[in-house]
Amino acid sequence: MPISLDPLPLSPVVTASRPLAGMTVLVVEDSRFASEAVRLLCLKSGARIRRADSLRAASRHLAGYAPTVIIVDLGLPDGSGLDLIRDLAAAHNRIPVILATSGDDCGFVEAVEAGADGTLLKPLDSLLDFQNAVLDALPEEIRPEGLRLVSSETIEPDRIALQDDFAHIADILTEADDDETVDYVAQFLQGLARTAQDPDLERAARSLAAHSSDGGSIRSDLARVAGLLQQRIEGRKVI
Repeated sequence: MPISLDPLPLSPVVTASRPLAGMTVLVVEDSRFASEAVRLLCLKSGARIRRADSLRAASRHLAGYAPTVIIVDLGLPDGSGLDLIRDLAAAHNRIPVILATSGDDCGFVEAVEAGADGTLLKPLDSLLDFQNAVLDALPEEIRPEGLRLVSSETIEPDRIALQDDFAHIADILTEADDDETVDYVAQFLQGLARTAQDPDLERAARSLAAHSSDGGSIRSDLARVAGLLQQRIEGRKVI
């Protein structure tokens, strides 16, 4: 009696519209909203995605598998993304593409010096910019050949993820009684506000960061940020 074998799974086909087919992307990002943006960009590009929301979580992922691409946010809850980039760039079995991302490009020079192959400025909404950043950074021997799709398509992440981020950072803000936590809140909100295209919140976060760094009073900044967050959580601000 003949044995019936299931067909082997087909290898992902790289096309102009799905140039990242077969690749795995690990995004190290504490914002659910920004992570959702990367998920949509990967989905439309043909890539698989995994997410780590901290340096510790990234280490667990990397202990088990090696992605083709890693996208590292520079500000994370348990440390700087620069440290992870530096370690990855020096590794013996180096990940092919290391990209840094942030809502502020002031840390990008340091990221490249640490070993990043490229940078992605938030908001991450342009499909063309995302694909080009990955493809341009790929080593030539594994870079897909052929024409690239010229697309002006943008993506829009689920706003439920944005509300989750607002609620998360509002909880942290209630216990922000040390400089390190305040700096993290300011950094997180700058990136989130830029991704959500929320200029009022971005200005408030920048003011908080500036006054915190120069040792000035931050009481009014904290109150302003807390009030803006509460408006957005309660839905009184339409973004």
